[in-house]
Amino acid sequence: MEEFRRVYAEAKAAAALAPDDPEAREDPTACLLSTADARGRPSARVVLLKGVDGGGFVFYTNYESRKGRQLAENRWAALTFYWPRLGWQVRAEGKVEKVSAEESDAYFASRPRGSRIGAWASLQSQPLDGRQRLLDRVAEAEERFEGKPVPRPERWGGYRLVPERVEHWRDRPFRLHDRWVYTRSGDGWQVERQFP
Repeated sequence: MEEFRRVYAEAKAAAALAPDDPEAREDPTACLLSTADARGRPSARVVLLKGVDGGGFVFYTNYESRKGRQLAENRWAALTFYWPRLGWQVRAEGKVEKVSAEESDAYFASRPRGSRIGAWASLQSQPLDGRQRLLDRVAEAEERFEGKPVPRPERWGGYRLVPERVEHWRDRPFRLHDRWVYTRSGDGWQVERQFP
């Protein structure tokens, strides 16, 4: 996790060097979340990392979304980070658990008001008969919470992927890449260098 935090800080610093260059813009918090349903059918999508601590990697979503339903059926998941400017990829695999309600509440309160309204308006992954219906739901939520704080919907909150395996891959010329695999062993980690 210390190695991840070091590389993550480098990726954020690299992204900050060209904030106004659309071709160079990348979000270092973006990562690919891969899940599978109870039958093992995989699905993947990009989410944003909102925290990393000794326990793992934290992201937020609607618990009733497709990913939320899959995580309820099968707690095993993987996150993949790729930072092209650094030539660095990190893959983390493990079980996912919900963060506490208090942690979800604190993060939700830090979001822009429009994002909090959007969490109430969107029935994520459900059929939508037209964009106007979504805009109507936004207007309904804005009216409902006019002049009041916007609380976190019960269907929305955080997950923490608790890694059992983390792989760091660094680009090198002629495909002679560096590759280190960290595997959880009790309270610590075993590290192994692998062929690329």
